[in-house]
Amino acid sequence: MSAAPIAATVHSLMSRARDDLAELVALRTVVGASPPDQFHRAARRIASLLTDAGLPEIRLLRAEDGPETVYARRPGPPGAPRVALYAHYDVVSAQDETVWSTPPFELTERDGRWYGRGSADCKGNVVMHLTALRALSNALPGEPCPDLDVMVLVDGCEEPGDAALEKLLRAHPDLPVPDVVVVADTGNAASGAPTVTTSLRGMAVAEVTVSTLDRALHSGQFGGPAPDAMTTLIHLLATLHDSQGTPCVPGPEIDGASAHRTSEDPAEYAEKDFRADAGVLDGVGLLGVGTIADRLWRLPSITVLAVQSPPLDDAVPALLPSAKALVSVRTPPGADVSRAHEALAAHLRARVPWGARLDIRRVTSGSSFLADTGGTAHAVMREAMRDAFGVPPREVGAGGSIAVCSAFRTLYPDAEIILCGVEDPPSNIHGTDESVSPQQIASLAHAEALFLHRLAAVRTDTRETGSDGTTRTPSTGQ
Repeated sequence: MSAAPIAATVHSLMSRARDDLAELVALRTVVGASPPDQFHRAARRIASLLTDAGLPEIRLLRAEDGPETVYARRPGPPGAPRVALYAHYDVVSAQDETVWSTPPFELTERDGRWYGRGSADCKGNVVMHLTALRALSNALPGEPCPDLDVMVLVDGCEEPGDAALEKLLRAHPDLPVPDVVVVADTGNAASGAPTVTTSLRGMAVAEVTVSTLDRALHSGQFGGPAPDAMTTLIHLLATLHDSQGTPCVPGPEIDGASAHRTSEDPAEYAEKDFRADAGVLDGVGLLGVGTIADRLWRLPSITVLAVQSPPLDDAVPALLPSAKALVSVRTPPGADVSRAHEALAAHLRARVPWGARLDIRRVTSGSSFLADTGGTAHAVMREAMRDAFGVPPREVGAGGSIAVCSAFRTLYPDAEIILCGVEDPPSNIHGTDESVSPQQIASLAHAEALFLHRLAAVRTDTRETGSDGTTRTPSTGQ
């Protein structure tokens, strides 16, 4: 079908998309920090919006002691292929709200972008799904996808990365099994450049505690011979990288010097573009060795996420008895995350200075992901993106981790999993002044609407008739 009717309809829906996003951004859905009523209100509002978008079957699925996940469905006829559209409505903390240019939980337009926590990650993707579904219904009234079974999952607990969705779906075995899952939680390699993400690194996060004294001591009276826990911790953390900033924890899961490329993906990332996208200050060097694409998508990285220490305003001349840090390891695609935890712990235990006591606690894990892009659904999505954006899509890796991709792979091993999203480099997700380009929402909604309509047509054309007179849809599994 021609892309023009859907493109015009998406354009007419963008004012509504902004209103929906403003309403969702205003709800503070920070897991572990926001009041439960914020999640309750968000889930019910999303359920209402999905009903309005043409999905009559609505369920609110609650995990143990957690937020609700919204499940919506528009059933297709028997034998119709099933497509699940995924996004999440929980967000990370805005941290110090005073350093934001505008209030983080108030959608604000500036220089052609919409600013607010979750505007890109991932409430912008929720709105993208809604806009795509509305565009289909409005541009093609009646039966826009007569031979497609459409489901939507809007997760309320994705950011912790603890596989909560997998547990939730296992608790509801009556839910239909999808043939295709579109995970809208990544983004485009550059503004206006449609992108399918083909790999994700894994994630292993550990809490490291160093203890040296039984109490705090005056740094003048005891400083020198008495071991300070913070100084000890700093020495220990410094052993995680070599002089070039390459991870040097032994083992292929973490050792950046010995790790091999896990993909022959030809996509590259020019250093000047990366420096601009990352906001690296002039004169500051980049870490590690190899191409930017290798270092960012295919090789491991180690980041100290936090160190527990007294604020400067409360600091006193004292030696600390204990100190903590949160260490995050991004593992190469295909690496065993459990072994990464073991390698990190072994490295730290072997190098803790001055006989200090060391405690290591696993905080969270997330498996890596490698997509199989050779199926029917990927081909249809690439064509839809090309027509919606006006340029061919890129296929690239991503340095982050998305636990739900592994959950879907485990639960639905025969399903094609397509990873995309509305983010772009200026979005600054998880940081200050997060934003989204409304054009990215519009273009991806256009692409997704085309994808759904064309997939229904393709799968109808390829449906086979068995000897018993029933219809069968050939698998496009991985």
